[in-house]
Amino acid sequence: MNKILLIALIAIVGFTTQVNAQAKIKFKSETVDYGEIIKGSDGVRTFEFTNVGDEPLIISQVKSSCGCTVPSKPDKPIAPGASDVIKVKYDTKRVGPIRKTVTVYSNAERSTVSLKIKGKVNEAGNSVLEKKS
Repeated sequence: MNKILLIALIAIVGFTTQVNAQAKIKFKSETVDYGEIIKGSDGVRTFEFTNVGDEPLIISQVKSSCGCTVPSKPDKPIAPGASDVIKVKYDTKRVGPIRKTVTVYSNAERSTVSLKIKGKVNEAGNSVLEKKS
């Protein structure tokens, strides 16, 4: 009888430990601010993140809110404790404010995360940086 209870207890503890295992994604920042940049500037920025869970993190898809923003995701699973980046390229030939969303889909505890990019693209000669010179 004691052996049966011991086996049942071990099975329950093992099952609960298995159920609680989860990938968890933590971003350094969920917003990237381009600030004011000049038309034609480098539009590539990165969102840094870490898998703070105890299972491999798999990013299945990354979508942007429009065609002017092109995200790219890691190709391989991210091990527990490891870090990586999601790259975002904004088309800086479009003058005006930047207000876009990049949605990340993964196997993490928080399976959908909305990241934001913001800023402003100015024509050459209209930049705050050029006016200070």
